[in-house]
Amino acid sequence: MWHYRDLLVLFVRRDFVTVYKQTILGPLWFFIQPILTTITFTVIFGNVAQLSTDGAPKLVFYMAGITLWNYFSTCLTAVSGVFNTNAGIFGKVYFPRLIMPLTIVISNLMKFGVQFLMFLLFVGYFYFQGNIHPNFYILLTPLIIVIMAVIAMGIGLILSSMTTKYKDLNMLIGFGIQLFMYATPVIYPSSSIPANYQWVINLNPLVGLFDYMRYAYLGVGSFNASYLWYPITFAIVILFFGIIVFNKVQKTFMDTV
Repeated sequence: MWHYRDLLVLFVRRDFVTVYKQTILGPLWFFIQPILTTITFTVIFGNVAQLSTDGAPKLVFYMAGITLWNYFSTCLTAVSGVFNTNAGIFGKVYFPRLIMPLTIVISNLMKFGVQFLMFLLFVGYFYFQGNIHPNFYILLTPLIIVIMAVIAMGIGLILSSMTTKYKDLNMLIGFGIQLFMYATPVIYPSSSIPANYQWVINLNPLVGLFDYMRYAYLGVGSFNASYLWYPITFAIVILFFGIIVFNKVQKTFMDTV
């Protein structure tokens, strides 16, 4: 894959340019979507449903979860359809097929970077207001993003391999990701889960990552560096199996797509 790094850069640039080239607002959609989602969550879950935010300002609490979730869900959805989406080019030209999933993860990282910068502006505002208290754990942010990207890519590789044979999965993936959001502390803190159900939600490898985001940048909830062992282990294992399955399916997928 190293010999095809120029192709990777070309695909990343293509994804960034073509998605927003024919839109009126262009890259401004990077800002508009999370802002509107955050406002919606604040009104519905914060004001109407009165869900706990562990004492953090509602706006920045929901934005913390939305920023991470948008990156994870977008990468997972796109990687899951990599065989079906790129069947035309896969059938004509040879290059390492893993280039395409990597392209998705990296190109969405730029979108995440823009949204994360906006999140930092809100963090700065509430920090100077004295409403939140960030701490030194923010230094672990690059590691958290890598873990999330690897988990999304690993699961996506497995799902993409399955969709070449089982077409119904294409319809279930989007719905399943929406349901998975409610099993992840995006709109609520993990501390709000009853003690006898904590072990269930802790099976989700993303829980520690979202707890980190709120603890490091908002100073709410609880977090310890040891909480990352499970997400890191899960990410390595799922990526390993994802690559094995992906490489096996890529040899014959044109017969079933």
